[in-house]
Amino acid sequence: MDLLLSIDQSLFYFLNVTIANPVFDFLMPIITERNNWFVIYFALIVFLIVKYKQKGLIIVLALLVAVGISDYLTSHIIKEAVGRLRPCWTLQNVHLLVPCGGGKSFPSAHAVNNFTLATVLAYKFKKYQWIFYSVASLIAFSRISVGVHYPIDVIGGALIGAIIGFLIALLFFKVLFKPKEASS
Repeated sequence: MDLLLSIDQSLFYFLNVTIANPVFDFLMPIITERNNWFVIYFALIVFLIVKYKQKGLIIVLALLVAVGISDYLTSHIIKEAVGRLRPCWTLQNVHLLVPCGGGKSFPSAHAVNNFTLATVLAYKFKKYQWIFYSVASLIAFSRISVGVHYPIDVIGGALIGAIIGFLIALLFFKVLFKPKEASS
């Protein structure tokens, strides 16, 4: 475990300090800011409802349930059980671009929630999954770049989010609202 944490810390310094640059210093705080991607997700919700009507409402409901579960599970159960402090509280020479925050570090709620959304969306729109996972990955990476999460926090968050998203997608699209089979 000590070796894994040492690798995590070294990788954090590489991603947060070594490759820091003016472009990242400008973009990553914008990308990591929750209010900025809420606007995009709100537009997505409106688009889904307008374009797909009732099916869009079901997708939106699945997204809301998935993120509600993932956020609660992450913020109130896993983070408290693990209790890992953020790198900006425990390490020196962190390239901190946003306020450190008082919450715990593992897993990154940004990563969990965005990978949950990406997985539900990818389940329904396979052709665009690369976009959904790219956006989720960029947001997850931004958490390391701004100095508030370790790599393991965002990798663990991505895995947790993908699992939750997949389970909610199965529940909604295979069990609760499964397509009607054509009769012979």
